[in-house]
Amino acid sequence: MAKSKKTAKWQRDPEGMRLRILEAAKQEFAAHGLAGARVDRIAANAGANKRMLYYHVGNKENLYLAVLEGAYEKIRAEERGLDLEHLDPPRAIERLIDFTWNYFIRNPEFLALLNTENLARARHLKRSTKVKSMHSPFVEMIRTVVTRGVESGDFVVAVDPVQLYISIAALCFFYLSNSATLSVIFGRDLLSKEAKDERLAHMVALVLAALTGKSIALFGNDKPARVRAPARQPA
Repeated sequence: MAKSKKTAKWQRDPEGMRLRILEAAKQEFAAHGLAGARVDRIAANAGANKRMLYYHVGNKENLYLAVLEGAYEKIRAEERGLDLEHLDPPRAIERLIDFTWNYFIRNPEFLALLNTENLARARHLKRSTKVKSMHSPFVEMIRTVVTRGVESGDFVVAVDPVQLYISIAALCFFYLSNSATLSVIFGRDLLSKEAKDERLAHMVALVLAALTGKSIALFGNDKPARVRAPARQPA
């Protein structure tokens, strides 16, 4: 009797079950990678069983691809809400950098998934029929901002929007994905609030300086670190 009630609930809310499975799978793949992820754990954490999981999503690789597509859908959807088209071009670029940086901080699973798929040489992403179509409007949004910036005289160069976004993402991604080793190497806590604020200001200044042709010192709070003069040795 209990089994039939459980099945009835699953059938009444198939989309809710699918979403729970995808969320559990995202956490599992982010924590363990594709090879280390276990379908049993995903099903248990979703409050499902393997039969339900296979019914809703398919096998493990199909589930992984669905998680990847969902991860890209989420970030692209939030980027569409940035309203970059109605901001002055420099402010639009600053907002894009701020969003990308803070999105990566809020969603470490996204970075983990990207690492896993890059190690696989994008083997699974190549099967996607959705991902490329998601990115075209986003690229055009950045292109429009850059074009407006050149026309208004704010920017001195019409950079390729794909190259610009890759540079912004790289400035954010490398810092966060390598913060543990970099913190040890340079003797700083790179994930402290102060350090993250400094990093954001530096990225904004760096990108705007490149687009405008102006000195990096004119943007944000990006200032070179003071170097203490060595103490004088007694004669």
